[in-house]
Amino acid sequence: METRIALLGVIIENTESVAQLNQLLHEYGGYIIGRMGIPYRERSVNIISIAMDAPQDVINALSGKIGRLKGVTAKTIYSNVKGGNARGANTP
Repeated sequence: METRIALLGVIIENTESVAQLNQLLHEYGGYIIGRMGIPYRERSVNIISIAMDAPQDVINALSGKIGRLKGVTAKTIYSNVKGGNARGANTP
């Protein structure tokens, strides 16, 4: 299956949703290339960037699930690079 490279930007304003977010990231871990979290304590938010290589429907599914968490916002940007095989062995 063709994959896309994407970056998910996540802003967490409600820390009560962190456990659910971490569970989702664990479920989709096979597609995640890497992630970086930045706690912005002065503004009481956490910022996470998640790099993925996955089929577009998998990326959309994860972004949608993250965006439905209370106090969490997610946006996705895609690379124009297409191709490759799906990385994830653990398809959610």
